[in-house]
Amino acid sequence: MVKSDSKLNLPSSDQLPCSDDAPVDNENQNFIPNFLLFLLEFIWADRQDWFFAVDMGVYHTTGINHLVPVVPDGFLSLGTNRRKPGNVSRNSYVLWEEDYIQPIFVLETVSQTPGGEYSSKMAIYAKLGVLYYVIYNPEYWKRHKHQPFEVYKLVDEQYQLQRGEPFWMAEIGLGIGRATSWSGGLEREVLYWYGNQGSRYFTPEELADQEHLRAEQERLRAEQERQKANQERSRAENAEKQLATLLAKLKASGIDTETF
Repeated sequence: MVKSDSKLNLPSSDQLPCSDDAPVDNENQNFIPNFLLFLLEFIWADRQDWFFAVDMGVYHTTGINHLVPVVPDGFLSLGTNRRKPGNVSRNSYVLWEEDYIQPIFVLETVSQTPGGEYSSKMAIYAKLGVLYYVIYNPEYWKRHKHQPFEVYKLVDEQYQLQRGEPFWMAEIGLGIGRATSWSGGLEREVLYWYGNQGSRYFTPEELADQEHLRAEQERLRAEQERQKANQERSRAENAEKQLATLLAKLKASGIDTETF
């Protein structure tokens, strides 16, 4: 677990690189965590006690060298501020500057080049005390003999694979799972946040599309009602014309229609 070591000469975040500068070889490595970040900014717009980062170095004192960060594709910390004092953005996440609040959630998206997601990184996150570790591997899961989407929970300092999708993370107050998105006019599988009843949170774009769809459906219903009313009116008018024609024929035949 994370703990302070007063014997270390710990540098400030301004003295540390923000990442390991390792290039990504998979579009999902950037898109998926950024998608989760933008969705979380919408869901938790009124909260300031959380921080979600993408491809940012996490400096900690649980490894061999505190100057070497671990760099998740995405991570979430609770109980810290979205911005540093003075409304300053972070260059990296330095635990000794964050009251040793470690991430509660880490996401790794497996790329073409194996990155130790199931081995070395998993060991680092366990030692760091990350409660939930999610591995998203839609392309290369057979290579690793795993599933495309896996959620691990830290139990007695060991990660245990969890069951169910979407998976509800009670300590965070969110679930996570896969779904199809039409973001930017493209259809693709992404990870979404979910509520405790298994309902998916929608992006503002999706909500706007749903509102447009509802408005269009309402317009179609109104048009159908108008057409139905016109048809009823036409039937009534035709019935009146037929009755008038019949009465005229009866009168022409010498029948007193007033008795009807």
